[in-house]
Amino acid sequence: MIKATNIHKSFKDLHVLKGVNITISESEIISIVGASGAGKTTLLQILGTLDKPDYKVDSELIINGQSITALNDKALAKFRNQHIGFIFQFHQLLPEFTALENVCIPAFINNTPKAEAEKRAKELLDYLGLSDRIDHKPNSLSGGEQQRVAVARALINQPKIIFADEPSGNLDSESAEQLHQLFFKLRDELKQTFVVVTHNQDLANMADRKLTMVDGKIVG
Repeated sequence: MIKATNIHKSFKDLHVLKGVNITISESEIISIVGASGAGKTTLLQILGTLDKPDYKVDSELIINGQSITALNDKALAKFRNQHIGFIFQFHQLLPEFTALENVCIPAFINNTPKAEAEKRAKELLDYLGLSDRIDHKPNSLSGGEQQRVAVARALINQPKIIFADEPSGNLDSESAEQLHQLFFKLRDELKQTFVVVTHNQDLANMADRKLTMVDGKIVG
């Protein structure tokens, strides 16, 4: 599903990623842990195609059989929209839109007809226990509800891979536990792959594999 080879990333004189190698299988849940500044989020952004690695002749990133370095910016944006979903610590919902409208946004970007997008969004919100909240705007939703709307938004285009950056970091313990269990339910029922950066050791230990980053490298 994902194969990254010799990934480097520098910001001026700061060498953040130092030759990372990682292979992730379909329907696998991977957690990435490590101290702040170890390079976890930078790696997640590169694997999720939100950022690009430093150019190295022997670097490679392949996702779902596609060489990412071979894509121009337009093709990369289309690939990202169709194959990848994102969940962040802060839900990033648009405050002027309802839950339903927020979930539909990636589908509209993918030129999905409105009726089809809304049907899929309602199904997802119902699946996530939010069928009675579809017309509510984010400021009328609890933190856990907002994050579940963000999960629905990540799922709307039926991506193969979900990248999550501290997804439960802004939630109370009960909501965090519900979100963690949801990831495994989605993996089992929808066969998605999850790559999760987290400081939550309970979530990290639940994963199929826990990878530890130290000073820009994966050490375990």
